[in-house]
Amino acid sequence: MSRHAVALCVLLLIAAPIRARAESAEVKGTFPVAIRLDATRSTGPLHPIWRFFGADEPNYATMKDGRELIGELGRLRPGSVYFRAHNLLTSGDGTPALKWGSTGAYREDAAGRPVYDWSIVDRIFDTYLERGVRPYVQMGFMPKELSIKPEPYQHRWTPTAKYDEIYTGWAYPPKDYAKWAELVHQWAKHCVEKYGRAEVEGWYWETWNEANIGYWRGTPEEFQKLHDYAVDAVRRALPTARVGGPDAAGSGGRWSRDFLEHCLRGTNHATGRVGTPIDFVSFHAKGAPSVVDGHVRMGIAEHLRTVQDGFRLVASFPELKEKPIVIGESDPEGCAACQGPRFGYRNGTMYSSYTAASFARKHDLAERLGVNLEGALTWAFEFEDQPFFAGFRALATNGIDLPVLNVFRMFSLMGGRRLDVQSSGAVGLDAILENGVRAAPDVSALASFDGASLAILAWHYHDDDVPGPDADVTIEVAGLPAAAPVLLHHYRIDARHGNAFEAWKRMGSPPRPTPEQIAELERQSRLTLFDSPARLRPEDGMLKLQVVLPRQAVSLLRLELAADPPPLR
Repeated sequence: MSRHAVALCVLLLIAAPIRARAESAEVKGTFPVAIRLDATRSTGPLHPIWRFFGADEPNYATMKDGRELIGELGRLRPGSVYFRAHNLLTSGDGTPALKWGSTGAYREDAAGRPVYDWSIVDRIFDTYLERGVRPYVQMGFMPKELSIKPEPYQHRWTPTAKYDEIYTGWAYPPKDYAKWAELVHQWAKHCVEKYGRAEVEGWYWETWNEANIGYWRGTPEEFQKLHDYAVDAVRRALPTARVGGPDAAGSGGRWSRDFLEHCLRGTNHATGRVGTPIDFVSFHAKGAPSVVDGHVRMGIAEHLRTVQDGFRLVASFPELKEKPIVIGESDPEGCAACQGPRFGYRNGTMYSSYTAASFARKHDLAERLGVNLEGALTWAFEFEDQPFFAGFRALATNGIDLPVLNVFRMFSLMGGRRLDVQSSGAVGLDAILENGVRAAPDVSALASFDGASLAILAWHYHDDDVPGPDADVTIEVAGLPAAAPVLLHHYRIDARHGNAFEAWKRMGSPPRPTPEQIAELERQSRLTLFDSPARLRPEDGMLKLQVVLPRQAVSLLRLELAADPPPLR
């Protein structure tokens, strides 16, 4: 991972109207794409939904490479990036393992009286906050001495084990709901005392993880009870705390509908009153990659259909239509710590191009269904002390950034109003929902304008990880000040830019890179310019940019205006 701030030098895309690079039209097998947008035509605010991350293993955050990566995330948008982790209340000494973590926050003395110890969880939250990241607090899992089935407790899962082997004593209901509530209350009270009311008011608090599948070994009604007691406990410590849930696996279907009905109209198990406070609604959405004819095929259609199902479920409740939605895990598939052929997309540009294309469509779905999408959380972090490029779903490996992290750096350079974009190379939203991107590739863009800079994030994506011709893309930008010059920066992720994985392979894939090789990998991992910045002058408020996008490439074209911006309409 880079040890320095993101490089802000960028690639030249020619003077206005910008001419194609000499070699562009000569690339064999290229196909043309026309992208058009207008700086004065907005579809509404571009919400920074990308600023949420998470991991099963909370203790990695306090380790060497974990601290560095948390810092990189915090620098994307200090104070507005959130991190969600499992196992924040799990019993243990804080030693991490795959799909495991612990804080030892709760134990009981010989007389059965609670003993609280916040030292490990404080260290985790301190690591976040000192680096500009805030907690998305998951209240779970069950401490050993509270579990109705404490043995076996810590699992010894490996990527070759069956997934359901992880569901041990931590996944069970409490033997005493009052003790569970008091644990949560004391934790929330401690956080307010340590970090201050104003800070903790900015956090998210939710109960458990995916309680509609094996992560919860009780009934749906027992989970509703667990949740009611947890929310009441937090609100007793901080009446203005932001609480929600249920972070179900998938949209949750009938299970989530019953949960939301309970929160809105059911009898609260903790208070006896009607309803449970709900400030945000959360569910999870995953894709389904496979191996076809020896190559990885992504499942973007399944991913986005689940997002659509979740949005529809929330929108079906009039009381929730305006509530913020956080897709609490939103990823190409469901197991970050798993390894295998179908996960071969993770280290390279398949993951980064998928991320660009899928995030744009989450915006589209939210707009179409009229819901308030606040966040889409990427369940990817890092795995400490593992081989380089080990094939986990991660943002970095041994301190070396993966290409997907650079997409989030691109997102962080966008803001303001979202602009309407028309692309002749786009695969329509309905077509993606139905069939994915299996025929023609998807070449399109997401654009924003904040009054001082206009950013265009363009991608060339296909579900199949196979070679394909480059896209020769013409981007027409209208609505700019007629004569004022603009400064163009062009950032790129492809085989040669922002891509340490390809650099590592060019080195011969050394299992233990030398210090010199590590320094080179760090350099290659950074988000950098494709070429030198260019000062351009619009003609009649119009710029024409030309860029060649290889398959799986992502470009960010950022135009910095030097004059008064045009009004939005």
